[in-house]
Amino acid sequence: MRNTIVRLAESVSKRPLTLRETSATLLPPLPLFRRILRTHRSLPPEMRSLGDNYIKAEFRRHKDITNKVHIIGFLSQWKVYLDELPTGPEAQSFKGKRLDPMLVEKMSSEQLGQLYELMHATKDVWKTSEELTNEHTTSPL
Repeated sequence: MRNTIVRLAESVSKRPLTLRETSATLLPPLPLFRRILRTHRSLPPEMRSLGDNYIKAEFRRHKDITNKVHIIGFLSQWKVYLDELPTGPEAQSFKGKRLDPMLVEKMSSEQLGQLYELMHATKDVWKTSEELTNEHTTSPL
């Protein structure tokens, strides 16, 4: 992203911000990217691996975007994600969070299809190997 776009993402205000305003401030792309990866270090290994790969791919995909509105939306949504990530000891037991029903209602049919595919692709991730073998031995062929 160009230097001028990075400046757009920086906070311009010199007065102290409230907690709500602080979480709404945007970070420049590279510091935001690094901070998210740093926060992922405290997640369980499976979630960290998945999250790191996804973050890298998303930032690579949006590297050459020139539309300012898209850039601000992209950075603000990743900042919200960063603010919602747990830190400290509770991060090791973090299992994610439920999707907001309002967010699901706003999704297109293509997005809902992708979400459905993701749900089925990841449903076995948290099962132990014993549960998986029991499931495969009891299923009729």
